[in-house]
Amino acid sequence: MKPSPTAQARPGLRSFTRRPAPRGERCELCDEPLPQEHRHLVDTTRRTLKCACPACHLLFTRPGAGAGRFRAVPDRYLYDPEFTFEESDWEALQIPVGLAFLFHNTALDRYAAFYPSPAGATESELAPQTWQVLLARTRLGGLLVPDVEALLLHCERGQRATCHLVPVDVAYELVGRLRLHWQGFDGGPEARADIAAFFDRVRAAARPVQDEERGPA
Repeated sequence: MKPSPTAQARPGLRSFTRRPAPRGERCELCDEPLPQEHRHLVDTTRRTLKCACPACHLLFTRPGAGAGRFRAVPDRYLYDPEFTFEESDWEALQIPVGLAFLFHNTALDRYAAFYPSPAGATESELAPQTWQVLLARTRLGGLLVPDVEALLLHCERGQRATCHLVPVDVAYELVGRLRLHWQGFDGGPEARADIAAFFDRVRAAARPVQDEERGPA
């Protein structure tokens, strides 16, 4: 089914799209003061992000901590230089913009795919199995950690499509930035410039997937 261009963001996702915390914000678990740039936890029950101090973030990197409700968002960035995705492949996904991301939702036991829109993060209405086409094209899918990491696709007309593995809060940061800057049908020059700057930062942080598969020297 083709997603409606007027589809609204799912309830509970808006908290993912918050801008970086203002000065004076506190850890949402222990109430410690936070710096403006800080880490996040995923609340797997409520499907929200929580701002966390270094100690609380470290605590929930341990398997089983908090009965698995909270999971620390890692800071891993990877890319697949061998990724190929043709324009016809993208059209089959019926995504109206050249950006999308997906992650494995353990609560639903399936992949969930979203794309940015003026309303926020809009979920693709295609059957989850459709996204297996994408996962079959990249080794990044086998490395993706459920709930806390996402595959981020960028496919502009006339350019080679790219696929990056990113922290899930980074994917939602992109959604929030576009929601702030988007104008008209194609986003406008300010949104396009913001997208370019965002992907420059992602590319600078990302390592090739081959390095991750080889492991430490």
